[in-house]
Amino acid sequence: MSDEHSETGTGWPAPGEPVRPSGPAGEPDPRPDAPDADELSPLAPEEPVEREDVVPVESPVEPERPDAAAKPAAGGAGGRRWTSAGAMIAVLLALLGFTLVVQLKTTSADPTLSATREEDLVRISSDLDSRERRLRQDIESLEESQRQLRSGEQGRQAALDEATRRADQLGILAGTLPAVGPGLTVRFEGPAKAVSSARVLDAVQELRGAGAEAMQIAGSDGAAVRIIASTYFVDGENGSLVVDGRRLSAPYTITVIGDPETMRTALYIPGGVVALVEEDGGNVTVDDREAVEVSQLHAPIKLDHARPVS
Repeated sequence: MSDEHSETGTGWPAPGEPVRPSGPAGEPDPRPDAPDADELSPLAPEEPVEREDVVPVESPVEPERPDAAAKPAAGGAGGRRWTSAGAMIAVLLALLGFTLVVQLKTTSADPTLSATREEDLVRISSDLDSRERRLRQDIESLEESQRQLRSGEQGRQAALDEATRRADQLGILAGTLPAVGPGLTVRFEGPAKAVSSARVLDAVQELRGAGAEAMQIAGSDGAAVRIIASTYFVDGENGSLVVDGRRLSAPYTITVIGDPETMRTALYIPGGVVALVEEDGGNVTVDDREAVEVSQLHAPIKLDHARPVS
């Protein structure tokens, strides 16, 4: 191998500068405006040509979004699963908080009393105070009767007096004895719906709950019926009222013995008897009386099966 071939390290000579060919092809063009041969040579570097009518086209560049860095990478199924689980947990926590708030509001205050007016709350408080006083008086009376019954010489007479008193009370409650005392007269007027049997029964129940001791109801014709524990009320024909099988004509008047103030408060309680009757177009007139008489008697109930134990 010659030294010329070994200079490149590959066994081949290094390329030299291009050589103009000899002969006719290598002679210059005799034309005066002919371009230089070097300019037409394929080995000469091509110079860029600037054209004024060509407008460069800019490639569209997508604007960067602020949340681009927050996007999960491709194949981020784990990120989507975490988002769904977080949303479910947030919904469950919201439902739990709502349930706790509702429960606290329900248990903290009575919605009925919170919506009641101040004067109605005063009436309710007065009614409760009256019932408390009445119960305390009953307790004191029973304790006094117990002391008298346990005494030596006066025991027999005290027992007889107590039995008589209890018999009179039971006679008044059963309607077999007349009664007199302070109380009210309650008059119901209006259409059949306003003074129906349901409304009259509600009034009787309210008066009993307020401490009524004796009651009777009378119609427009003066016919009266004693009201006891077993009395029933039924709507009759032509807007009449049937009480214990006896027909009464409107308007109706209930005569009741008891504490007038307490019974009046019970009738005028919000949503009570007076409010319902007036809502249906009727009218309730309540008059306080220092002394009313319940004179109508109820026939004794005949017992077929019950016997006293002695």
